[in-house]
Amino acid sequence: MELSNSFLKQFFSEIYTLLTQKDEKVIEIWLEIPEVISLKQFNNFELKNILSNFESITITKGNYIDYIVIDKILFITESFKFLSLDIQKLSNLLDFNGFEALIKQILLKNGYNVVQNYRFSDKTDFKLNTLQNRYEIDVIGISDSQVLIIDAKKWKRKDSYSAINKAANLQLRRALALKENLDIFSNLISKLLGKPSSIKTKLPFILIPVMVTLEDNSIRISENNIPLVGIYHFNSFLQELRINLPYFNTIKINKMLIQRKLF
Repeated sequence: MELSNSFLKQFFSEIYTLLTQKDEKVIEIWLEIPEVISLKQFNNFELKNILSNFESITITKGNYIDYIVIDKILFITESFKFLSLDIQKLSNLLDFNGFEALIKQILLKNGYNVVQNYRFSDKTDFKLNTLQNRYEIDVIGISDSQVLIIDAKKWKRKDSYSAINKAANLQLRRALALKENLDIFSNLISKLLGKPSSIKTKLPFILIPVMVTLEDNSIRISENNIPLVGIYHFNSFLQELRINLPYFNTIKINKMLIQRKLF
Protein backbone atom coordinates (compact mmCIF):
# COMPACT_ATOMS: atom_id res chain seq x y z
CA MET A 1 0.00 0.00 0.00
CA GLU A 2 1.42 3.37 -1.06
CA LEU A 3 1.24 5.98 1.70
CA SER A 4 0.82 9.67 0.92
CA ASN A 5 3.09 12.31 2.45
CA SER A 6 0.12 13.96 4.13
CA PHE A 7 -0.87 10.68 5.80
CA LEU A 8 2.70 10.00 6.96
CA LYS A 9 3.05 13.47 8.48
CA GLN A 10 -0.32 13.18 10.20
CA PHE A 11 0.44 9.67 11.47
CA PHE A 12 3.88 10.50 12.88
CA SER A 13 2.62 13.77 14.35
CA GLU A 14 -0.17 11.89 16.10
CA ILE A 15 2.23 9.28 17.47
CA TYR A 16 4.55 12.04 18.71
CA THR A 17 1.67 13.77 20.54
CA LEU A 18 0.68 10.48 22.18
CA LEU A 19 4.27 9.84 23.26
CA THR A 20 4.50 13.23 24.97
CA GLN A 21 1.72 12.03 27.28
CA LYS A 22 3.59 8.88 28.31
CA ASP A 23 6.22 8.24 30.97
CA GLU A 24 9.58 9.41 29.61
CA LYS A 25 11.30 6.53 31.44
CA VAL A 26 9.52 3.93 29.30
CA ILE A 27 11.20 3.20 25.96
CA GLU A 28 8.66 0.74 24.52
CA ILE A 29 5.15 2.24 24.41
CA TRP A 30 2.03 0.13 23.81
CA LEU A 31 -1.04 1.85 22.36
CA GLU A 32 -4.47 0.47 21.62
CA ILE A 33 -5.27 0.89 17.94
CA PRO A 34 -8.30 3.20 18.56
CA GLU A 35 -5.93 5.66 20.27
CA VAL A 36 -4.31 6.33 16.88
CA ILE A 37 -7.09 8.10 15.00
CA SER A 38 -5.37 8.00 11.60
CA LEU A 39 -5.36 4.17 11.70
CA LYS A 40 -9.05 3.67 12.45
CA GLN A 41 -10.00 3.45 8.78
CA PHE A 42 -7.87 0.36 8.13
CA ASN A 43 -8.53 -3.34 8.71
CA ASN A 44 -5.97 -5.67 10.33
CA PHE A 45 -4.44 -6.77 7.03
CA GLU A 46 -4.00 -3.17 5.91
CA LEU A 47 -2.57 -2.17 9.29
CA LYS A 48 0.12 -4.83 9.14
CA ASN A 49 0.95 -3.75 5.61
CA ILE A 50 1.22 -0.08 6.62
CA LEU A 51 3.31 -0.68 9.73
CA SER A 52 5.73 -2.95 7.85
CA ASN A 53 7.10 0.27 6.33
CA PHE A 54 8.49 1.43 9.68
CA GLU A 55 11.37 0.24 11.81
CA SER A 56 10.08 1.87 14.98
CA ILE A 57 6.40 0.84 14.93
CA THR A 58 4.99 -2.69 14.99
CA ILE A 59 1.69 -4.40 15.70
CA THR A 60 1.61 -7.00 18.48
CA LYS A 61 -1.18 -9.27 19.68
CA GLY A 62 -2.11 -8.90 23.34
CA ASN A 63 -4.31 -11.20 25.38
CA TYR A 64 -7.51 -10.00 23.74
CA ILE A 65 -6.66 -7.23 21.25
CA ASP A 66 -3.87 -6.02 18.99
CA TYR A 67 -1.59 -3.18 20.10
CA ILE A 68 0.59 -0.65 18.31
CA VAL A 69 4.08 -0.88 19.86
CA ILE A 70 6.49 2.05 19.47
CA ASP A 71 10.21 1.95 20.19
CA LYS A 72 10.84 5.59 21.17
CA ILE A 73 14.56 5.51 20.29
CA LEU A 74 13.91 4.21 16.79
CA PHE A 75 10.89 6.51 16.44
CA ILE A 76 13.08 9.56 17.04
CA THR A 77 15.65 8.56 14.43
CA GLU A 78 12.91 7.64 11.94
CA SER A 79 10.84 10.79 12.50
CA PHE A 80 13.13 13.11 10.57
CA LYS A 81 11.66 11.86 7.29
CA PHE A 82 8.15 12.87 8.28
CA LEU A 83 8.20 15.57 10.99
CA SER A 84 9.55 19.12 11.04
CA LEU A 85 10.64 18.63 14.67
CA ASP A 86 14.37 18.55 15.32
CA ILE A 87 16.14 15.85 17.33
CA GLN A 88 16.55 18.16 20.33
CA LYS A 89 12.79 18.47 20.76
CA LEU A 90 12.26 14.78 20.08
CA SER A 91 14.87 13.94 22.71
CA ASN A 92 12.60 15.46 25.34
CA LEU A 93 10.52 12.28 25.03
CA LEU A 94 13.33 10.48 26.86
CA ASP A 95 14.77 10.38 30.35
CA PHE A 96 18.54 10.29 30.94
CA ASN A 97 18.90 6.57 30.17
CA GLY A 98 16.88 7.00 27.02
CA PHE A 99 19.08 9.92 25.99
CA GLU A 100 22.13 7.66 26.29
CA ALA A 101 20.35 5.00 24.21
CA LEU A 102 19.60 7.60 21.52
CA ILE A 103 23.29 8.54 21.34
CA LYS A 104 24.09 4.84 20.99
CA GLN A 105 21.57 4.46 18.16
CA ILE A 106 23.02 7.43 16.25
CA LEU A 107 26.50 5.91 16.59
CA LEU A 108 25.24 2.55 15.30
CA LYS A 109 23.63 4.23 12.29
CA ASN A 110 27.04 5.78 11.54
CA GLY A 111 28.78 2.40 11.57
CA TYR A 112 30.27 2.48 15.07
CA ASN A 113 30.67 -0.48 17.40
CA VAL A 114 29.10 0.66 20.65
CA VAL A 115 28.89 -0.19 24.34
CA GLN A 116 26.71 1.69 26.83
CA ASN A 117 27.30 2.22 30.57
CA TYR A 118 30.83 0.83 30.59
CA ARG A 119 32.26 0.42 34.11
CA PHE A 120 35.81 -0.41 35.14
CA SER A 121 38.13 -0.24 38.14
CA ASP A 122 41.51 1.48 38.09
CA LYS A 123 44.15 -1.16 38.87
CA THR A 124 47.11 1.19 38.43
CA ASP A 125 48.82 3.95 40.40
CA PHE A 126 46.74 6.52 38.49
CA LYS A 127 44.17 6.33 41.30
CA LEU A 128 46.73 7.75 43.74
CA ASN A 129 46.63 11.04 41.82
CA THR A 130 42.87 11.13 41.29
CA LEU A 131 41.67 9.55 44.55
CA GLN A 132 39.21 7.59 42.40
CA ASN A 133 39.29 3.91 41.58
CA ARG A 134 35.92 3.30 39.88
CA TYR A 135 34.75 4.78 36.59
CA GLU A 136 31.67 4.70 34.41
CA ILE A 137 31.53 5.90 30.81
CA ASP A 138 28.04 6.54 29.45
CA VAL A 139 28.72 5.50 25.85
CA ILE A 140 31.83 4.27 24.01
CA GLY A 141 31.82 4.22 20.21
CA ILE A 142 34.60 2.76 18.06
CA SER A 143 35.11 3.31 14.34
CA ASP A 144 38.42 2.24 12.79
CA SER A 145 41.02 3.53 15.28
CA GLN A 146 38.87 6.31 16.75
CA VAL A 147 37.37 5.67 20.18
CA LEU A 148 34.75 8.17 21.34
CA ILE A 149 34.50 8.38 25.14
CA ILE A 150 31.09 10.03 25.55
CA ASP A 151 29.49 11.66 28.56
CA ALA A 152 25.75 12.27 28.01
CA LYS A 153 24.24 15.35 29.68
CA LYS A 154 20.65 16.60 29.53
CA TRP A 155 22.02 20.08 30.18
CA LYS A 156 20.11 23.29 29.65
CA ARG A 157 21.60 26.46 28.18
CA LYS A 158 21.75 28.07 31.62
CA ASP A 159 24.50 25.74 32.85
CA SER A 160 27.57 27.74 33.83
CA TYR A 161 30.91 27.77 32.05
CA SER A 162 32.63 26.48 35.20
CA ALA A 163 30.19 23.55 35.52
CA ILE A 164 30.71 22.60 31.89
CA ASN A 165 34.48 22.71 32.21
CA LYS A 166 34.40 20.69 35.42
CA ALA A 167 32.36 17.96 33.72
CA ALA A 168 34.64 18.02 30.67
CA ASN A 169 37.73 17.66 32.88
CA LEU A 170 36.17 14.64 34.59
CA GLN A 171 35.50 13.10 31.19
CA LEU A 172 39.14 13.61 30.25
CA ARG A 173 40.09 11.84 33.48
CA ARG A 174 37.93 8.83 32.55
CA ALA A 175 39.69 8.56 29.19
CA LEU A 176 43.12 8.82 30.84
CA ALA A 177 42.17 6.14 33.36
CA LEU A 178 41.12 3.84 30.52
CA LYS A 179 44.49 4.37 28.83
CA GLU A 180 46.35 3.63 32.06
CA ASN A 181 44.53 0.29 32.40
CA LEU A 182 45.83 -1.28 29.21
CA ASP A 183 44.48 -4.76 29.96
CA ILE A 184 40.95 -3.38 30.49
CA PHE A 185 41.11 -1.28 27.33
CA SER A 186 42.47 -4.25 25.36
CA ASN A 187 39.62 -6.48 26.55
CA LEU A 188 37.11 -3.79 25.59
CA ILE A 189 38.55 -3.51 22.07
CA SER A 190 38.64 -7.29 21.67
CA LYS A 191 35.00 -7.55 22.72
CA LEU A 192 33.88 -4.90 20.25
CA LEU A 193 36.16 -5.57 17.27
CA GLY A 194 36.93 -9.29 17.45
CA LYS A 195 40.02 -10.88 15.88
CA PRO A 196 43.44 -9.77 17.23
CA SER A 197 44.82 -9.66 13.68
CA SER A 198 42.30 -7.00 12.66
CA ILE A 199 42.89 -5.03 15.88
CA LYS A 200 46.63 -4.86 15.26
CA THR A 201 46.13 -3.07 11.93
CA LYS A 202 44.16 -0.30 13.65
CA LEU A 203 46.95 0.78 16.03
CA PRO A 204 47.41 3.37 17.34
CA PHE A 205 43.94 3.90 18.82
CA ILE A 206 42.87 7.49 19.43
CA LEU A 207 40.68 8.15 22.49
CA ILE A 208 38.46 11.22 22.09
CA PRO A 209 36.61 12.46 25.21
CA VAL A 210 33.29 14.08 24.16
CA MET A 211 30.34 15.70 25.93
CA VAL A 212 26.96 15.26 24.18
CA THR A 213 24.26 17.55 25.54
CA LEU A 214 20.51 17.91 25.05
CA GLU A 215 20.64 21.60 24.18
CA ASP A 216 23.22 23.54 22.23
CA ASN A 217 25.46 25.79 24.26
CA SER A 218 27.37 28.87 23.16
CA ILE A 219 30.49 26.98 24.28
CA ARG A 220 31.51 24.39 21.67
CA ILE A 221 34.79 23.29 23.24
CA SER A 222 36.02 23.26 26.85
CA GLU A 223 39.13 24.94 28.22
CA ASN A 224 40.92 21.59 27.79
CA ASN A 225 39.71 21.15 24.20
CA ILE A 226 36.97 18.62 24.94
CA PRO A 227 34.21 19.00 22.30
CA LEU A 228 30.75 19.94 23.62
CA VAL A 229 28.20 18.70 21.10
CA GLY A 230 24.46 19.38 21.21
CA ILE A 231 22.40 16.35 20.18
CA TYR A 232 21.06 18.38 17.22
CA HIS A 233 24.60 18.49 15.77
CA PHE A 234 25.80 15.04 16.89
CA ASN A 235 25.27 13.31 13.54
CA SER A 236 27.19 15.98 11.63
CA PHE A 237 29.88 15.92 14.35
CA LEU A 238 30.45 12.22 13.61
CA GLN A 239 30.59 12.79 9.88
CA GLU A 240 33.11 15.63 10.22
CA LEU A 241 35.18 14.08 13.02
CA ARG A 242 38.26 13.30 10.96
CA ILE A 243 38.46 16.89 9.71
CA ASN A 244 38.09 18.44 13.17
CA LEU A 245 40.14 15.93 15.15
CA PRO A 246 43.29 18.14 15.32
CA TYR A 247 41.33 20.70 17.37
CA PHE A 248 40.36 18.20 20.09
CA ASN A 249 42.16 16.82 23.12
CA THR A 250 42.98 13.23 22.17
CA ILE A 251 44.83 10.37 23.83
CA LYS A 252 46.90 7.94 21.79
CA ILE A 253 47.28 4.26 22.67
CA ASN A 254 50.18 2.70 20.75
CA LYS A 255 50.07 -0.86 22.08
CA MET A 256 47.54 -3.52 23.00
CA LEU A 257 47.56 -6.52 25.29
CA ILE A 258 45.64 -9.24 23.44
CA GLN A 259 45.58 -12.83 24.74
CA ARG A 260 48.62 -12.03 26.89
CA LYS A 261 50.59 -10.83 23.88
CA LEU A 262 51.71 -7.25 23.58
CA PHE A 263 51.14 -5.66 20.15
